[in-house]
Amino acid sequence: MTDIFDPNCRKCPRLATFLDAVKEKNCDYYCRPIPPFGDLVVNFLIVGLAPGMHGANRTGRPFTGDHAGILLYNTLYDFGFSNQAQSLDINDGLQLHNCRITNAVKCLPPENKPLGAEINTCNKYLANELDTLSTPGVILALGGIAHRAIIRAMSLKQVDYPFGHAAEYKFTSDIILLDSYHCSRYNTNTGRLTGEMFRSIFSRARELLTQAAR
Repeated sequence: MTDIFDPNCRKCPRLATFLDAVKEKNCDYYCRPIPPFGDLVVNFLIVGLAPGMHGANRTGRPFTGDHAGILLYNTLYDFGFSNQAQSLDINDGLQLHNCRITNAVKCLPPENKPLGAEINTCNKYLANELDTLSTPGVILALGGIAHRAIIRAMSLKQVDYPFGHAAEYKFTSDIILLDSYHCSRYNTNTGRLTGEMFRSIFSRARELLTQAAR
């Protein structure tokens, strides 16, 4: 995965310094760029924002060990994209089926807020990863930042592809982008994103992949 991920990347000084500081206080945390999770050859790619402090940044796997991963992995399991409904740590035996999870920014940002320059620096990895998507393919953006990072990585105009929950865009005849609000604790606790809303997105993704396979 060298073209889509660099485990030793320190191109963003603010993020690298922050990871060093977090590691000093939490010596058992992963505290490095978080690799994508799932097979390299897939038809379904999920793009999140960035690793969470006590989730992916602790465990070394996207959406693993934090609140956001509870809804995500439970839903993946319900729609046949994983072999189990929980993601607790990297040794829990979890496997994804025809699905990969990645982030627009691979390193933990302070306060979960990456700077524009940091998003842009990491965008080349996302662009390369999008090129690996098998066709027909579905890309799911979790949140506006991930959505805009995908548009940038595809060299498209942001104005032509506004973010919106349940928005759907056909990039080519065989690549479709779906949008969802991020499955963060804030969004689920406030009701901005309900389990039913989230499930409807995955139902649509499964429908698109099934239709394309016929």
